[in-house]
Amino acid sequence: MVKKSSRKSEINVVDLDHDSTTELIYEKGSLREFPLSQLSDQVSQGRLNTTTKEKLLLLCLTLVALFVRTRNLQTPNQVVFDEVHFGGFASKYIKGNFFMDVHPPLAKLLYAMIAFLGGFNGDFTFEKIGNVYPSNVPYVLMRQFAAFAGVGTVVLMYLSLRATGCKPVVCFVTSLLLIFESANATIDRYILLDSPLLFFIAAATYSYLKLEACKPFSLKWYKALISTGICLGCAVSSKWVGLFTVAWIGVCTAIRLWFVIGDLNVSAKSVVNQALLRFFVILGTTAAIYLSSFYVHFHILTHEGDGASFLSSPFRSTFDDTSVPKSTYADVGVSSIVTFKHLSSPEGYLHSHDHLYEGGSNQQQVTLYPYIDDNNKWTLELYNDSSEPLKFVPILDGTKIRLKHMMTSRRVHSHDIRPVVSGSDWQNEASCYGYEGFDGDPNDDFIVEIVKDKSVPGIAQERVRAIDTVFRLHHAMTGCYLFSHDTRLPKWGFEQNEVTCAKSGIESLSYWYIEQNQNIYLSQRKAETVSYSAPGFWKKLVELNKVMWKVNSGLTQHHVYESQPHSWPSLLRGISYWKGEHTQVYLLGNPVVWWIASFIFLPFALYVVVQIIRWQYGSSVGNNSVLFNFNICTFEFVLGWFIHYFPSFLMGRQMFMHHYLPALYFGILALGQTLEMIHSYLFKRNRYLSYAFFSALLAAAVYSFFQRDPLMYANTWTFVKCESSKWLRGWDYDCKIYPAEEPPAAVVSIPQQPEPTINFDDAVQVPSRDEL
Repeated sequence: MVKKSSRKSEINVVDLDHDSTTELIYEKGSLREFPLSQLSDQVSQGRLNTTTKEKLLLLCLTLVALFVRTRNLQTPNQVVFDEVHFGGFASKYIKGNFFMDVHPPLAKLLYAMIAFLGGFNGDFTFEKIGNVYPSNVPYVLMRQFAAFAGVGTVVLMYLSLRATGCKPVVCFVTSLLLIFESANATIDRYILLDSPLLFFIAAATYSYLKLEACKPFSLKWYKALISTGICLGCAVSSKWVGLFTVAWIGVCTAIRLWFVIGDLNVSAKSVVNQALLRFFVILGTTAAIYLSSFYVHFHILTHEGDGASFLSSPFRSTFDDTSVPKSTYADVGVSSIVTFKHLSSPEGYLHSHDHLYEGGSNQQQVTLYPYIDDNNKWTLELYNDSSEPLKFVPILDGTKIRLKHMMTSRRVHSHDIRPVVSGSDWQNEASCYGYEGFDGDPNDDFIVEIVKDKSVPGIAQERVRAIDTVFRLHHAMTGCYLFSHDTRLPKWGFEQNEVTCAKSGIESLSYWYIEQNQNIYLSQRKAETVSYSAPGFWKKLVELNKVMWKVNSGLTQHHVYESQPHSWPSLLRGISYWKGEHTQVYLLGNPVVWWIASFIFLPFALYVVVQIIRWQYGSSVGNNSVLFNFNICTFEFVLGWFIHYFPSFLMGRQMFMHHYLPALYFGILALGQTLEMIHSYLFKRNRYLSYAFFSALLAAAVYSFFQRDPLMYANTWTFVKCESSKWLRGWDYDCKIYPAEEPPAAVVSIPQQPEPTINFDDAVQVPSRDEL
């Protein structure tokens, strides 16, 4: 048995003094020395407790951040950028109208709550960029929420760096750099999701770092553990980007636990308990917050709004004012008037209208349409008899039928002609064909094939019943199946989903069922009815998240201000948020802060290579507490930058520069660690050199910030100053809107009807019925 050595007599304390916030303590074991994984009480308290002087620094940071973030928030007094979406969502929450968005609901719920408390009744819809805010819309209050979240992010950066052992002056300077980072200052001024998202990411980061500085299983440790899960839950519930933060904390936890395993003073039981508690408490709390946000989301949105077309009919049936029929006749027979619903995604109704294909057979279009409409109604006929039967005749498995469109009296038809859009050899065109008095032809014949494993067991597997029976429509002449998929028709087809007749392909895309069913013989007696089973919370949650993922992946249309991830670290281009007659808002980072933080990994990578080479030649690289702390913390923050940045290269959807901001936050944290190493190691014997370096860096950042502040605050400017501020050719903000010289000292009013910037982002713009 190994006897533990005394901390006073046999512990090797390397580079530790009373003022230090870093330490590296080795203890002798029977076979090797090992570093202690737990900080001493003195160092832990030094990192987590703020002195009176530090409170003054935090107060100073807060005041500067408040000035930068909240100055002149009422300008412009018009809808800016994606306030169109997120302000509009607040309106829909207040009205209770369901909408479709690709982001989880928490941040949007917070904006809605702020608006409601500010007296907003939801009547203003934030329809388009440039709309002037009425006096009863508390848009300034909503912007203040984003601004205060931005101020909180600054404070959390200071506390996070202190929790890693950085000196107060380093934390202060780095936090000032975040304050004067122009892109963050811009997104913190408007009703957007990025500001609360970054706040929650920063809170989760601080909670995790605090957890690492606390003594395991202490009260503070448990508080930090739960706080980490709560903050991660809030981040994930605001945007799925928060999942990258979950992954980062997971990887960092594994790294830290590796050091705990190497500490021979820590028992195996303690290691296992730490690992299990971290895993279950953090992930469990995160999941609970995420689920709770959707529970509130479903509870508030009780009306069928413009986003309901993305949902299944069972989901839609839960709305108070649903347009989906509550019940319908169960048995489907000859002469029944029915609507066909596509079972698989995309969900919609078999539809036709009196418009022709522009190509192919030039016959009447058959499409998939998401809304309930009279053009979705079809009459079922037997293939060899179009007359009305004298009694109810059920549609059995294998019955050959024809589908006659109620509004135009043409029948669904297929033939050996390729579809106009898809043009695949394995697909035939599906159209509507016929004329007055025409009884149809064999190309109108379809055989009903019930999909037994998808239908409700029992009678629904033998004959067609509304809702309960899933079937395929097998074209008798060519052998293809009526089929629909994500491909959309051009504008001449109203951008509705294409319907074809497919000989192969994904089988589930040829699954149909009947939602509405009317039959004269059923209405004459008390016939059996059937209705949707209302889904519970879990089913609604899973369905909505699947739809969110699909819609998000489908945002692939080109946009004039989209950019590729490889261009973000270099800040090659910004984004136009809003444009007035003589003012504008343009998202652009502060190049001094942006470039240094984005490429800080390069000198760190070079440093790591040099240290490895030194170690290979026998030099000790782990015997200085400042460098050891720098190695671990900088690696973690560079890893955080990478985890939040690299997945952008894997996404096929539209990407924009603001998607880089979470990664940039970790880049600035890594910059702070580098400044700490400069201050506490390189210039330890002459701190005035580090103060001079910090002052020069801050001066450059502040100069760069104020050089382009009219782009953030929609202030007046001149053409000459605007042009001189363009350091790169890709910075394409419009300088022509400014006068050549300074205007006279007078009140410059914001124009009432500016030229709006095209709105965009990863929020969903649901097409109207007319557009479809």
